[in-house]
Amino acid sequence: MKTLHLEKHGLRGLAIAESFLQNSKKSILAGLVTTSDFIIDGFIFGRSTVGGDDATDTILSMYTKLNRSDINFILISGIVISLYNIVDIKKISQKTELPVIGVTYNDSDSIQDAIKHHFPNSYNSKLDQYSKLDSRKEITLHTSYNLYIRNEGCTVLEAKQLLDKLTLQGSFPEPLRIAQLLAKTLLRSKF
Repeated sequence: MKTLHLEKHGLRGLAIAESFLQNSKKSILAGLVTTSDFIIDGFIFGRSTVGGDDATDTILSMYTKLNRSDINFILISGIVISLYNIVDIKKISQKTELPVIGVTYNDSDSIQDAIKHHFPNSYNSKLDQYSKLDSRKEITLHTSYNLYIRNEGCTVLEAKQLLDKLTLQGSFPEPLRIAQLLAKTLLRSKF
């Protein structure tokens, strides 16, 4: 497992965000390779099924296709994406041997009722996947905004220090903000 060398200026990571429409069958995932001092060093794109169970495998495939040994961490905007396509950050961390941090921006109640509503005949497997997720931890960034994270392969303190380094203003870490813009742009262009 790679450790986070937070003192390193060129610490390189993969940030992944998604975009989809309510009537979409697939969600666009955009991955941005960037350094902690904001030098963009690559892109990768993928698709996950809206309402499906393939987000984890899609993210792993995106990482593998990059074929880069210099990536030191993975950031993911959201752990429950594409209408309840649940990302298994433990599996991603184990397979990549990298620290993985899932970021959400709002406090929310449990989603069990929503899963039951959207999947009335097949909610058990999604509830099982969701129950395996560690609870979110609230952190306050140097910008005074709160984020809610799930982390694997690094401590909460290391995750906070990294996110502080990557957040210029507000609550969105810059690599995730740019990845989100890419995903939205591709969605509008019918990628």
